[in-house]
Amino acid sequence: MNIGLIAHNSKRALLEDFCIAYKRILAKHELYATGTTGRRIEEATNLKVHKFLPGSIGGDKQFMEMIERNGLDMVLFFYNPAMINQKEPDIYEISRCCDQYNIPIATNIATAESLILGLDRGDLDWRLL
Repeated sequence: MNIGLIAHNSKRALLEDFCIAYKRILAKHELYATGTTGRRIEEATNLKVHKFLPGSIGGDKQFMEMIERNGLDMVLFFYNPAMINQKEPDIYEISRCCDQYNIPIATNIATAESLILGLDRGDLDWRLL
């Protein structure tokens, strides 16, 4: 399955830690991320990540285009709800896009763990149909 990974600057370390913790599961899938986040995940985990441009220069738009093409099966978007910044990817646009195309999205570590463990159990195999 194709897993999209995206994080606001202040949540990148949390996403890296998450990817380290679930490296065994993530290694079985194709990973996609905005540029800087993808590079940091690769460095922290040695997993292969397909990277878009950095979010601030259009990577978030590339990310949404992949969602619109039904190219992602799951999205993990760790964002900072206390901080709204024009240069950060837009959580509302991306979550709305995921809802429109019926793609599961996790916006915090609790739901991300539920999705990743469900993925490992086969709960998301319906996406393969």
